[in-house]
Amino acid sequence: MSADPSPKKTPLYDVHQDLGANLVDFAGYLMPLRYAGETEEHRAVRSGAGLFDLSHMGEIFLSGPQAAAALDHALVGNISPMAVGKARYTMITAPDGGVLDDLIVYRLADQTYMVVANASNVAVVRAALVERAEGFDTAVDDRSDSYALIALQGPDAQGILTRFTDAPLADLKYYAILAGRVSCGGTTPHTPRGDGAASPDDAEMVDGVDALIARTGYTGEDGFELFVDSADAVKTWRLLAEVEGVVPSGLSARDTLRLEAGMPLYGNELTAETTPYEAGLGRVVKLDKPGDFVGRAALEAAAQTPPGRRLVGLVARGRRSPRKGYQVVTSDGTPCGVVTSGAPSPTLGKPIAMAYVDSAVDATELAVDVRGRHEPVDVVALPFYKRS
Repeated sequence: MSADPSPKKTPLYDVHQDLGANLVDFAGYLMPLRYAGETEEHRAVRSGAGLFDLSHMGEIFLSGPQAAAALDHALVGNISPMAVGKARYTMITAPDGGVLDDLIVYRLADQTYMVVANASNVAVVRAALVERAEGFDTAVDDRSDSYALIALQGPDAQGILTRFTDAPLADLKYYAILAGRVSCGGTTPHTPRGDGAASPDDAEMVDGVDALIARTGYTGEDGFELFVDSADAVKTWRLLAEVEGVVPSGLSARDTLRLEAGMPLYGNELTAETTPYEAGLGRVVKLDKPGDFVGRAALEAAAQTPPGRRLVGLVARGRRSPRKGYQVVTSDGTPCGVVTSGAPSPTLGKPIAMAYVDSAVDATELAVDVRGRHEPVDVVALPFYKRS
């Protein structure tokens, strides 16, 4: 009998339904694509704060005396020197150097690490880590179903979250994590949103919830990602969603935010057929770290050979948006690349895209074949947007 193909529900599924979210199957989960509208949600994150359900992401723990050594062998990054409470962006590659997933590794304790994987790749990453950890004194434990992940992103995120925790958020640096408690007990009373979000039970919320609070995100803004027990997801979400100005935000806004920030998406800019060097992310490959790691030989060779293509930014001159899979052409119509991500940019007010183009092409003006018409685009450096 085949496995049930139905998409899974995150612990916040009922909340999304109550908010009238447009739910779609994404990476095997029913996820909110949008609530009121992606442009409003996008702009809320840029100017105030947006709230995201990221519970589809995977959390895989490695613990034991040789956990760091196992990760050094399994991943392209140098994990051993990380201090407790720090995080690192890295990748797991196949032996041929192709990217299997991009990851964030958090060091939670001296012998405990949490690897956060993209939802579509959790099974692949888990299997690879189990295989690559053989022979090391470490345990690999997939706790993805035990955790909910809620992100509060935007310039107001610190001020908002500070109202509900005594954790020293002001001292928490970018790409760092701490264990804290989120509670409304003893904080400044918050103003109900009045938009249909249910009110939490006061007694329940005074007790608070334990959370791993990371200063990380995928929007190009300041913000926090809260890892909480799945059973605590609803009350944590409702606590933050009731704050005036916090806007529930879906996958569409998250995609345009990360696109403006020039952040790669697995399946678009990163694939098993793409090396970190092609993606302009060779800096995450630590060839100077001691010992061998999976993919080292192939990546050493790739580092010595200029890639045949490069990832660039494109800004459309017209109103038609380049989309994933559209062909990039030179001024004379010669194909020279392909769009990996594209959408209208709410911040720039014009369509933008990321694309791989042949390295031999260094023109500052190209075109994208948009349904049979060659729409002119300007080639620009990434990212399109960087917060001040």
